[in-house]
Formats: sequence, C-alpha cells, structure tokens
Amino acid sequence: MRFPYLIGLFLSLTPLLPETGSAHELPDLGDVSQTSITPHQERQLGLRIMRQIRADPSYMDDPEIASYLSNLGHKLIVNSKEASPGQSFEFFAVENPSINAFALPGGFMGFNSGLIIAAQSESELAAVMSHEIAHVTQKHLARMIASQKYDMIKHLAALAVAIVAARSNPQASQAVLVASQASMIQSKLDFTRNHEKEADRIGLNILLDAGFDPQGMTTFFERLQKSGRFHENGAPSYLRTHPITYERIADIQNRISEMPYRQVPDSFDFLLVRAKLRAMQGKSHNTVAQFKTRLKEKRYSNEIVERFGYVHALLRDKKHKQADSELAHLYQLLQGNSAGSALTDHPLGKTIHVEPRNVIGGAMIETLAASVKLANGKTEEAFAVYKNALKIYPQYRALIQGYAQALIHNKQIETALEFIDKQLQIIQHDPKLYALQAQCYELLGEKLLEHRAQAEVYYLKGHYKAAADQLKTALKNDNGNFYQLSSVEARLKQIQLLIDEEEKEK
Repeated sequence: MRFPYLIGLFLSLTPLLPETGSAHELPDLGDVSQTSITPHQERQLGLRIMRQIRADPSYMDDPEIASYLSNLGHKLIVNSKEASPGQSFEFFAVENPSINAFALPGGFMGFNSGLIIAAQSESELAAVMSHEIAHVTQKHLARMIASQKYDMIKHLAALAVAIVAARSNPQASQAVLVASQASMIQSKLDFTRNHEKEADRIGLNILLDAGFDPQGMTTFFERLQKSGRFHENGAPSYLRTHPITYERIADIQNRISEMPYRQVPDSFDFLLVRAKLRAMQGKSHNTVAQFKTRLKEKRYSNEIVERFGYVHALLRDKKHKQADSELAHLYQLLQGNSAGSALTDHPLGKTIHVEPRNVIGGAMIETLAASVKLANGKTEEAFAVYKNALKIYPQYRALIQGYAQALIHNKQIETALEFIDKQLQIIQHDPKLYALQAQCYELLGEKLLEHRAQAEVYYLKGHYKAAADQLKTALKNDNGNFYQLSSVEARLKQIQLLIDEEEKEK
C-alpha cells in the first residue's frame, strides 16, 4: 500500500509534474493569500480523506501506538506559540515500511511505521512531528486548499481514486494523481521550498520549546539525504513528499550552532513503541528469530525493551508458552531495574518499578502481560493483571479495550457492558468502545441498543449515512422503551443535519 505517499504528494506540494513541462504551461491560480477556508471546512475535508484511510487495512487501529503519538504530539503542541486556540490535531500510524509522514487538512497527521522505526532517537521523531505541526499551524494546507475551493470536491474524488487504484496498480494511481495536480499548480517548486523552509524554522522552535534535542532535526534529515543519494531508486518517501536540500540542512545547522549542547534521553515509551513495531514487521517466524539472535548476541541497548519486543513477536507467532516464559524473564529484569521511582505490587508476584514520565511504557507491559496470560488460558491471572493495572492507568485505552474484550470472550456480558458504559461516560470518542458495546447488546438480544451503538461507531469514523441507516434500523425494532426511542430519533436528526450539510457542499 502506498496511500500515505499519494496523500503526501497531494498535500505537501511536491514538484512531481513531468520535467518536460514548465511553469508557464500551468494555470494561474491567483493570489492564495486572498482566498480563505474556514476551520470547519478544512476539518470536514480532512474527515472525508480519513474515511478512505481508516477503511484501509494498513491503517493502524492500535490504541497503544496512537496513545504514544498523541502524547508526543500534545507535548509539542502545548509548548508551541504558533498553535491557534481550539486547533484540532489527531495523530495516527500507518503500517508501511517506507519512511514517510504526512499532514492532512484539519490537523490529521499520519506517520508510517517505517519512519518511527528509522528514527534513532525520540528527538528525531519529535523533529519530524514538529515539522508537520508547523505545516498546520502556518496554514500551508489550508491556503493550498483555499486556492482550489471551487474544485475541492473534484480533487478529493481524484485523490480517492488514486488511493483505491494504488491497491492494484501503483503506477496508474500516481498517473491519476499527477493529472489532478496539473489543474491546480502554478509554481510548485518555489512554493514547496518556501513552505518547507518555514516549516523547518517553526518546527525547530516547537522542538526546542518542548525540551527536545534540536540536533534531532539535522541528524534525521542528513541520514535520509544520504540514503537518497546512495539509493536513488529506493529513496525514502519522505524525500519525495518533503524535498530536503543542503540549503535547508545548513539553515538548521546555523540556527543551532550557537545553542548549548542538550542531551535528551529517550523515553521508555518511545523505546517500547519502536520494539512493538519491530515485532510486527515481516513474517512472524523471521521476526522471532531476529529478536532471539539479538538477545543471544547481546546486540541491544536496553534488554528490557528487547525482551518486550521478543514477547510480542512470540505472541504474534502463536508461541504462547514460550511467550509466557519470556514474560517471566521480562518481569525479573523489571524487578531488578532501579531506574524507577515508584514501586507497585503486582498480581503475578512481581514488583515493578514505574517511572511517572513513562506512563505509557508501564501500561504497555501490563497490557502485554494480560494478553500473554489470556493466550495461555490463564484467565484469572489475566483478569488480575487488568484490574490491578487499571487502578494505576485508569484511562489507558489498550487496557480498557483489552479488559472489555476479555470479559466478552469469557461470556461475562453484563459485567462487560457495565464496565464499557462507565468508560464511555469518560471517553466519549472511542469507536472501538462503542463497537464492543454493540457486541454486548447483540449478545443480549437488545437490537435497538445494538444499532444505536453501531451508529456511533460509524459517526466517529465520519460515515454519516451509514450511521443514519443504523439509527433507522434501530427505530424499526420495538424492543426499546419511550426514552430509548426518543434518544434515537433525536440522534438521527443531528446526523441528518450533517448529511444535508455535506450534500450542500457538493
């Protein structure tokens, strides 16, 4: 799959028109600064593109990776003087080995798994994220879209065609996209260079204000540039969607040359997320062998992290007993690790060191432990892990979802539904929780409530018509009380207004 690359082409203003063309052959689009697009319009456009992305198998619907990216992004944004009040941001990962990241209208930002793994420090990943955030805060995307406001839906349709075409014929999809670009570009190369340099400048400020190592920006860009020079045909996708020049790198180096050296250690969260992603790559038995070899030869910087990845790889390869054995080894390492500041009694008879700044990392280990116990049929141990961990990390979505799924799997439907309902009072925008709620209602034979919950799943994913269809189906069931029927009718009216609004824009 190559849709992140295609979206990057569409949105990051990359000069990919045929070399035989020239600027004077392209249409004059007028002064972009004189056009405007409202934040609502931009958000709606982003939601429509996200429908395509979420429907694709390479979209990583993984709460742990999403939580880490969101936490890192939030840390950068809250320290940014550029972000507008109320500006929405959503960070997500794409299962794709190519090195790329991209920003979409409405503050949606995607990061390929290949880029996260390729980042050799958290400051490097933060540098890429800061650059993408700068594209949004400086309204580069909004201005580009605004210049095409009369043909916005047409170009969106072309993008959707390109995304779908990429599944069967990447070259054809690129041709479709280039054709759509030809009708909306005037002087693409200069526009790209100006905006990329501005994103570098603003992004570096965001990186510094958030406390990361500014060298992360130059080291990552330099490594990508070298990769592109020595492997021209296989250059990282990031080079194609974000052209990196010696001038850009020199500008960044000049800015940080007089700054004091800042050594910023990688968070435990970052290291575990990368280990999990590495465990998800390639064929499962090959990945297991790679982890095993690195551990045997001690080719790692952190044994806890490497063994965490190894357990994930074993679980993925369905080597459940071995995963349980390695999990015990992992807890022994954690027990002997003196880096933590808070001790927590553990239901598996271990004592874990939990460092406050690595909240996600601690929760990731507990989530993995519960998954291993469930895979080995040790249900009571798994439930004990979930209950203990949820006391420490009550809002960690992977634990919440995992516990709810385990309750449903073990036919504790009423308990699961009560737990989910309680969580939805706090977490109101999680489609996975609504999907689990719908599953509970289905098993209980509550058809009206099942379709009402499923409607929220579609709504949160931007599929308004599908949500409305679910609500209409819910109303056809007579097993609801007056309050429930009234609630469904009111919700249907709200969603119908959104559908009507979309139809007007077309």
